[in-house]
Amino acid sequence: MRILLTNDDGIHAEGLASLERIAAALSDDVWVAAPEHEQSGASRALTLSEPLRVRQAGAKRFAVSGTPTDCVMLGIEALLQDGRPDLVLSGVNRGHNTAEDVTMSGTVAGAIQGMALGVPAMALSQSLAVFHDDVVAHFETAEAYAPGIIERLLEAGWPRDVIININFPNRPPQEVDTVEVTRQGLRDIHNMKAEKRTDLRGRDYYWMGFTARRPEVDEGTDLAAVLAGRISVTPLHIDLTHMPTVHTLKGVLGGTPPKLRAPA
Repeated sequence: MRILLTNDDGIHAEGLASLERIAAALSDDVWVAAPEHEQSGASRALTLSEPLRVRQAGAKRFAVSGTPTDCVMLGIEALLQDGRPDLVLSGVNRGHNTAEDVTMSGTVAGAIQGMALGVPAMALSQSLAVFHDDVVAHFETAEAYAPGIIERLLEAGWPRDVIININFPNRPPQEVDTVEVTRQGLRDIHNMKAEKRTDLRGRDYYWMGFTARRPEVDEGTDLAAVLAGRISVTPLHIDLTHMPTVHTLKGVLGGTPPKLRAPA
């Protein structure tokens, strides 16, 4: 089995090294195409207005001057020699990718690009207590359980238009004993913030970040499982259509386009 790895934390990320060890437990034909620099929050961004540079970073390893989407596209279409991959793995992200975060995640986007190019794909993330540089991620938890979960999923299979999003809880391996198949959740709070600061020339600038508030979560969701110390496995797809509203709007629109009504 040929496996292509990517991430959004960059070619030097600890989580990518963790993912390489996970992949090595499954195959001896593992390739890496990862961003040269961190691309967290890049979502499905594609580089169109400047050239992409590729640096050989080792045997079957490439650093790309673009996004996770760029990396997977180049990996499949240009960098892998003698054939396409059988599986794309994206991660292991430092911090979980759950709930509405999946729409912003470069990790999830890397898997989506694999799926879009016809390759089965999974995103893997390791939860953190707080997103600070000095917080140590339990990547050993992902390494302990990911190979078996991936193998079982490959045996079972899943639809071509679906990716598998796996999140490991912020616990050491010996404290994790449950895998839960979940649905994508939704937070009940807005946890993003923009912090205003001033540079030494008196000009304002902003840092984007997240609060540490714990949301109320619904059982059965990815976020609830991870916060409870369980491994979350969520099948995702990119059809964002809200069908109840489609049915409602069909009673309002359809046929001849309406004309603007004259002001009263």
